[in-house]
Amino acid sequence: MRFIIVGGGSSGWMTAAALAHALKGAHSVTLVESDEIGTVGVGEATIPPLQFFNQVLGINEREFVRATQATFKLGIQFRNWGWAGHRYFHQFGEFGANIDGISFHQFWLRLVANGHAYPLSDYSPAAIAADQGRFLPPFPTMPKDMPQLAYAYHFDAGLYARFLRGYAEQRGVVRVEGRIVQVDRDGESGMIQAVRLQDGRIVAGDFFLDCSGFLGLLIERTLHTGFEDWTHWLPCDRALAVPCERNAADFVPYTRSTAHWAGWQWRIPLQHRTGNGHVYCSNYIDDDEAASVLLQNLDGKALAEPRLLRFTTGRRKKFWNGNCVALGLAGGFMEPLESTSLHLVQAAVFRFLSLVPLSGLPDPAAEAEFNRLSIVEYEQIRDFIILHYVANRRDEPFWRDCQHMSIPDSLAQRLELFRSRGKVARHDGQLFADSSWVAVLLGQGVQPQRWDPLADIMPLAELEQRAAGLRHKLHEAITRMPSHLQFIESNCKAA
Repeated sequence: MRFIIVGGGSSGWMTAAALAHALKGAHSVTLVESDEIGTVGVGEATIPPLQFFNQVLGINEREFVRATQATFKLGIQFRNWGWAGHRYFHQFGEFGANIDGISFHQFWLRLVANGHAYPLSDYSPAAIAADQGRFLPPFPTMPKDMPQLAYAYHFDAGLYARFLRGYAEQRGVVRVEGRIVQVDRDGESGMIQAVRLQDGRIVAGDFFLDCSGFLGLLIERTLHTGFEDWTHWLPCDRALAVPCERNAADFVPYTRSTAHWAGWQWRIPLQHRTGNGHVYCSNYIDDDEAASVLLQNLDGKALAEPRLLRFTTGRRKKFWNGNCVALGLAGGFMEPLESTSLHLVQAAVFRFLSLVPLSGLPDPAAEAEFNRLSIVEYEQIRDFIILHYVANRRDEPFWRDCQHMSIPDSLAQRLELFRSRGKVARHDGQLFADSSWVAVLLGQGVQPQRWDPLADIMPLAELEQRAAGLRHKLHEAITRMPSHLQFIESNCKAA
């Protein structure tokens, strides 16, 4: 089999690295990209499953952190999403510990109703460490009383692509430099046969992986697969991205998302700079105003002019079509509010490897299963992001319209169940854990009418004592962790 990857960047080189590792030279992998074509490169914040991707590939974490100017991420701090001055934290990992099989947040809801003054985040190791600016990954000789932090990374997406390119080329992936000007298809089957480059070279293959970004050169321009537009649920359609000088006084182990009057701004601290961007809806603010909002809210000197990105949120109607699979932005776009961009690449690559057609023959069953699972994943992430918008309590036109928009039935069911009894509806293949849904639902002000009645069985005094003990234990242990900056400088500082 000859696998041809069209497009580089994080998506293309993640795909190339994973295929090289899995196929181990038994089948050829070629990546075609052009230095003339830029990459989006704003996917600098990730979620914990990326650890698994690196581990599967055998990548040393500290080498990876140094090579990509990376920092560590314990979650996302949301500012002003409820109202001006409002904050909450979406942490990685769980709150407290389940008691007799009942989620800890159910007991917390009961405590609050009885005058408990401590937020739910006071029972989350990641949220406490983030608030204190501390970080320590799990290690074999860690003291038993030290909580294990769930974490992800911030990194320079361009450097990550370069790092993976080196990994892939060492394992036999061939890179072809050139601009594609034509795609050849079989006259009878419609399958893609080859791509032709501007200089006349032909790169032929058996299976093609489209990592060409928004263009969707193979999946859309060639195969006309179709696109499902989600703008009516996620109306933001533009983003401006700009790096700024690193603010040493605010070198925090988390991403920050700050709501503005027609969108929101991200802040991602790296070792050498800070990544920033403003995601907004062009129906409510023009590009110049959006750039002004972004630049006025930087905490360091801008290192470039803001770069404009136009997008339509949604997904291809099929991710696998014939002998082509679309990954990353070629497959669809989900705004980076919950840092899922690179995860969608990772999940698609592993999904493809579990169904990879090594016989060279069409496999309609594998194609159908890949598309089914991909659609489920996209729609669940879509609902999670819509939740942030529909549950806001701001009073500007954009946010008021979001409050009153129609929402998918799947999200409406989740909201109804949580409001009824504080329970998170479970869906197959769910990416975000119950604790993530709880953090955002409560953070956005969705209040349950009651808690699980089984949480009433424990005497209140005993519950208060157990909660106080857990809170004290977590805070005391985390104060012994090094600061985020100290850990990086001692273990994985970039050159």
